[in-house]
Amino acid sequence: MSGTASAPDDLPPGLVEAFWSYERALMADDLATLDALFAPGPDTLRADAAGVLVGHEQISAFRGGRGGAPRRTVVDVRVQVVDDVNALVMATTELARGGRGVQTQLWQRREQGWVVTAAHVATTPPALDTRIWRVVGDPLVTGRDEGQLAGETVAVKDVYAIAGQKVGAGSPAYLAAAPPAPRTARAVQRLLDAGADVTGIARTDEFAWSLFGTNEHHGTPPNPHAPRRIPGGSSSGSATATSLGQVSIGLGTDTGGSIRVPASWQGLWGIRTSRNAVPRDGLLALAPTFDTVGWMTRDAGLLARVGDVLLPPAPPPAVSDLVLATDLLALAAPDVRASVEAVTRSWGTVFREPFGAHELAAWRRTFVLVQSAEAWRQHAGWVASRLSTLSAPVRERFEAAARLDPAEVAAAADALTGIRLEIRHRIGDRVLLLPSTPTVAPYPGTADQQLRDTLLALTSIAGIGGLPAVNVPLRTAEGLPCGVCLVAAPGRDRDLLALAADLARSRAGA
Repeated sequence: MSGTASAPDDLPPGLVEAFWSYERALMADDLATLDALFAPGPDTLRADAAGVLVGHEQISAFRGGRGGAPRRTVVDVRVQVVDDVNALVMATTELARGGRGVQTQLWQRREQGWVVTAAHVATTPPALDTRIWRVVGDPLVTGRDEGQLAGETVAVKDVYAIAGQKVGAGSPAYLAAAPPAPRTARAVQRLLDAGADVTGIARTDEFAWSLFGTNEHHGTPPNPHAPRRIPGGSSSGSATATSLGQVSIGLGTDTGGSIRVPASWQGLWGIRTSRNAVPRDGLLALAPTFDTVGWMTRDAGLLARVGDVLLPPAPPPAVSDLVLATDLLALAAPDVRASVEAVTRSWGTVFREPFGAHELAAWRRTFVLVQSAEAWRQHAGWVASRLSTLSAPVRERFEAAARLDPAEVAAAADALTGIRLEIRHRIGDRVLLLPSTPTVAPYPGTADQQLRDTLLALTSIAGIGGLPAVNVPLRTAEGLPCGVCLVAAPGRDRDLLALAADLARSRAGA
């Protein structure tokens, strides 16, 4: 160890030994030793490009869930002694995968010995983050030189066909067997014709059958605005690419919430369009009764400009009273509920009334039955003999779908028609307001079936109704992303986009 402020012989006793003990423990993933060498308490800090972890408990949980640090070799160490009990250590490392890194640690001498009170880690990022992207180009497909979206860039969810490329659907086995697409999906082609460039094909949860954004084959895309929390799915790759600023438009799909959930959890504007409002030619189906085209952006204006390209002409403007569903709001956690309450109070006249939360569980079960039956019908020919290639959650859903009673499915399909008409009747020509998600993005491993059920209870309202829904991004008091969802009658997509743009402008001018 060498020192920039003092000669090696003058370094504080025990510091060198503590540093190398930490390094050995890091390479061995010795969690107990690492915990002991980081200062206890709520003020200890660890930071990297994903954000800052605050407190020993958060840092320990992060280390315990990552599966070990990247292999590396320390090639240079520098020390600056601050005072009798504090020293700054900077180490340069070479990564086994290539590239270099730097770790900076503030060590403090306490009764139990030297401990780290703050640390920052920086490494050379990979040229391609395969958690987010399957294929990228510069660009992958060039749009027209002129058009409404000239200069914009698109991440395309890996369920849309792009001529000459395969559709992978988040499954390595499916990708390996897929032929290159002969033509580009119509929604993608419209964006290209409007001047947007396709940057690449973004990751999706397998067969787009998830809400959390995790993919055990490729890794979970990061959530830039809620560091180390899950991104939301199944349009997770498109959402993360947009949130990171790698593209301006994230093209995805929404069957049961796969636009609204990642948009809410990553602080994006997002729209699930009315069923059949945007052509689904060249789109790998999951459940055609509910599948819709959707997209996400970082601002409401661009969200609407994409709508000008993809959506049919709007019907005459409707009278659109805003109605906050008080019983649906009650399903949200207190921090999300407070954010929705606060923003809707600032929107002027917002009526408050119950929507019918007591019926949501039955509606959700009907949605799940029909969705599962359709997913099996769409993919049984390929999936049935390849279940072992799928990740556990998706495999379990397909296995459950294969066991469904046809009579039960038929009854659910019949019931769905009545539920759809009832939902549309209750909304009428108004705009329904509800939480886009009941919570902020959870940490990996904590998103359970109860959260999935509550999510689907909220998101299936628009799914069953075939309705347009727009996420308006909000923040909780702690600064974490959440959202309020605007839902309207079928075909009122442009009305919602115009309303979202108006709300964004009013918020900017507040």
